[in-house]
Amino acid sequence: MNQKVIAFGELLLRLSPPGYQRLVQAEQFEAVYGGSEANVCVTLACLGADSYFVSKLPDNPLGHSANQHLRRYGVNTESMLWGGKRLGIYFAEAGFSQRASQVIYDRADSSVSELRETEIAWETLLQDKDWFHITGITPALGEGCAAAVLEGVKTAKKLGLTVSCDFNYRQKLWSPQRAGEVMAPILEQVDIVSGIGPVEAETIFGIRATSSNTYQDLASQLMDRFGFKQVLNTLRKSQSANRHLFSAWLFDGSTLYTAPEYALEIVDRIGGGDAFFGALIYGQLSNYGPQKSLDFAVAASVLKHTIPGDVNLVTLGEVESLLQGDSMLRVQR
Repeated sequence: MNQKVIAFGELLLRLSPPGYQRLVQAEQFEAVYGGSEANVCVTLACLGADSYFVSKLPDNPLGHSANQHLRRYGVNTESMLWGGKRLGIYFAEAGFSQRASQVIYDRADSSVSELRETEIAWETLLQDKDWFHITGITPALGEGCAAAVLEGVKTAKKLGLTVSCDFNYRQKLWSPQRAGEVMAPILEQVDIVSGIGPVEAETIFGIRATSSNTYQDLASQLMDRFGFKQVLNTLRKSQSANRHLFSAWLFDGSTLYTAPEYALEIVDRIGGGDAFFGALIYGQLSNYGPQKSLDFAVAASVLKHTIPGDVNLVTLGEVESLLQGDSMLRVQR
């Protein structure tokens, strides 16, 4: 694959109590690095694609450790910006059975949140790329981030890149009203979007499905509003914190595609959506077509749920084996 994918967002330090301990019990924390856009890049790199990540990190040992985390998995970080006060942190408590997982953010005054729009030379950065990926998380971090994302997607469209967005609404970061105001002009530049479900569509954009075919109705209205070429979403039925039924759908303006449903026993669900989107991008760039791309993305995400940490460390062969019906339960010798 010769196509190049670039993403922009915040790289974070994730601190979690061991096992299923609660945060109030913790006397030590397990540390990994992650962040939605960066996780997408790692998925792509592990599958064999050329992926690039741009962000801003503090010029200290933590910042360089976070950068090295991406490089060790094959993500190109040559355009990383350096400076600012600190690396953003989030604390993740793993749920179990009927107790839900929870996340606490500590990212105020992080290097990315204080980014200025003019710090990123988008014309140069995107010149030789084919695909630009963002989420709705980064614009929530501050006015500079929002302006940088908007300038980035406008430049990408001007240069002919495909632009994708995982909407990823985070109620702990901003209100529905503010999200709608900031994201609307950004979404007008987006080709492929995920993460706008019935609740987000109604509370943020005032869009409500009125027909029995909820997903297609919702997607059609979003396409009419923003001009998307494809709308997709994962489907998750939670039986407990550790047992889910997982699938996804995709609408391309004429056909509604659905993926097979998997029964999951979850080791770590954080990053599952990022693994899905990263694999979907891989499938699209590999000319798999809508159905195979969707099935491939769901299979990749299913495997991520079995891996601790934020990133999906699986190979192309492993995803293809699952797609072909090999449960991978035999010891690989």
